[in-house]
Amino acid sequence: MKRSAVLILVLLLGISFLGFATGQKEGEAESDSLEIFSWWTAGGEAEGLAAMIDVFEEKNPGIEIINATVAGGAGTNAKAVLATRMQGGNPPDAFQVHAGHELIDTWVVSGFMEPVTFILEDTGWMDKFPQDVLDIISWEGEVYSIPVNVHRSNVMWLNPKVFADAGLEPPTTIDEFFAVAEALQAQGVTPLALGDTNTWPATHLLESVLLASTGPDKYRDLWNGTVSWSDADVQEGLNNFARMMQYVNDDHAALTNMDAAGYVAEGRAAMNVMGDWVAGYYYSQDYELGTDWDWVPTPGTNGSFIMLSDSFGLAKNAPNRDNVIKWLEVCASMEGQDAFNPIKGSIPSRVDGDRSKYDAYLNAAMDDFASNAIVPSVAHGAAISEAWLTKFNDVMSVFTTDLDVQKATEEFQSLADRYAPN
Repeated sequence: MKRSAVLILVLLLGISFLGFATGQKEGEAESDSLEIFSWWTAGGEAEGLAAMIDVFEEKNPGIEIINATVAGGAGTNAKAVLATRMQGGNPPDAFQVHAGHELIDTWVVSGFMEPVTFILEDTGWMDKFPQDVLDIISWEGEVYSIPVNVHRSNVMWLNPKVFADAGLEPPTTIDEFFAVAEALQAQGVTPLALGDTNTWPATHLLESVLLASTGPDKYRDLWNGTVSWSDADVQEGLNNFARMMQYVNDDHAALTNMDAAGYVAEGRAAMNVMGDWVAGYYYSQDYELGTDWDWVPTPGTNGSFIMLSDSFGLAKNAPNRDNVIKWLEVCASMEGQDAFNPIKGSIPSRVDGDRSKYDAYLNAAMDDFASNAIVPSVAHGAAISEAWLTKFNDVMSVFTTDLDVQKATEEFQSLADRYAPN
């Protein structure tokens, strides 16, 4: 054997022995770094992430943070990159994903994730999260992600001046909504702003309308397949949605969701149903609470809270597993969540957040989160899988145009038969 070959062999044996001697195992940290993969690239979301990273670095000095963000498409681009990496055996250390079925159906059931129940148990924080939230982030008795925030879907944003000028009160029930919408339309005011150029805002509206007619228990059962789309309450919800479309702005298909929210603050429409990130948008545009905008739960949904959440999990074979666990502990902590959420414009998923750090709207949302029935959002990946949601949005794009309830019922039921877990 040549001398060079012998030297190479000795070197390789030495490296192997060093790994054995130090106890290094597959999946353990290979470097003192942590890659955090997300689609938080702008505004309050990027600043909120930076604040949570500051908490992590204070607790874990010396660990290099690689802030790997992918811009565009409300997470669509990031999800495509993530799929390529996960399927190629190159997972990020920690990655953002919507809590619920987006994570569970995509990555947990297929065997890509480790459970993280031990993090909440070891820290003693299991009881700091509502049971309804734990149910959403669990599969087969194990928790699979740590939710860092909570947004509310079923919020109706309204213009107080438009209501005052029309001599009307904000609606609290579906019947009141239609009475108010008819009165506003008669006065030449667009009752309901919608911006569904990307389709999902129509799905976002529908989930609230369905909840109003079904109540929280039947709403949950609709998405797990034990309630049929031909159910009388579900049919009522679909018919109410079709009727609502008579009161939306004519240009809804050309607008984004934030365009529609802007219509309300500008007085061009009276109401809009959208998630509570709208409050952050209004603050950023210097619209005044109580003058330019206000809020109520979407009519018929008082006492229920449609939640969506950004979360982080633990991928199998994460390059720096120990550091991911440290990151997840910060994500689950009150300190981490209270650093992130006031800036992001969301509330903590824990029930013990420091209320002094949150504005008037977020404090009201925290009250409801602590007392309401919590149900998962469809439009934002908590209630159904991403594959199901993609097909669901395809049906919605037609339903908002043809308003054919019977046709939509058949197509929604076909999707449930294909994708629902039961």
